[in-house]
Amino acid sequence: MVMNATVLWVRHAPTHTDALVGWTDIEADFSDQKTIRWLHNRLPIDAVVVASDLKRASATADAITQERMRLADSKGLREIYFGDWEGKTANEIAQSHPKESGLFWSDPKHTKPPNGESWQVLTGRAGKVIDQSIQQFPNRTIVAVSHFGTIVSQALRAENAKNYNPLTQHVSNLSVTEMTYAHGKWRLVSFSELPTSLENPSKGNPHSLQQENKPPRGRGNHSLHERSCQGPT
Repeated sequence: MVMNATVLWVRHAPTHTDALVGWTDIEADFSDQKTIRWLHNRLPIDAVVVASDLKRASATADAITQERMRLADSKGLREIYFGDWEGKTANEIAQSHPKESGLFWSDPKHTKPPNGESWQVLTGRAGKVIDQSIQQFPNRTIVAVSHFGTIVSQALRAENAKNYNPLTQHVSNLSVTEMTYAHGKWRLVSFSELPTSLENPSKGNPHSLQQENKPPRGRGNHSLHERSCQGPT
């Protein structure tokens, strides 16, 4: 691996769905031009942009690339694959798979959806894409446009955070998560960064991982819903 690197993760624009849409390919909403303009200014103009091949992420990369170098979209940056749960809401899954869903929400790093993908596989495939990109462009910032689960997996990797539940984290759409690599170690610089006026204090510190061991209470497993800008899409 190279000596130093900076990776800026960007979560795709919102999709406004309550369903789990890991590999389900749906459109995103680009009406929030204010935040997209902020991204243009936030991201280095000489950065290299790579995106998930799912169109909600690929189209977001199209919207922010401008004159930046754009690499081919990568399947390795996709959201976690939900298998039999793709396209279903948390309530539907709780009814059809009460035991399995309960285990997944509470301990997603050691369980996986039926015929789906584990967090370990997600972490490995996404990390491989980033490691290859920074090897290929050692002196350039990498902008990776991806999804909730993918970004959280790499933030946990950077922090070596073994006791954090990925599904209790909050990653806003069109937010920036910055990581650096130096002296053989990854470091999480900022997490789910947005323009100050858009940050929601009720969600805690938007620039750090949330150390919670259980999914939040309330409207079902609401950390999984796109409308709250938190869940895997």
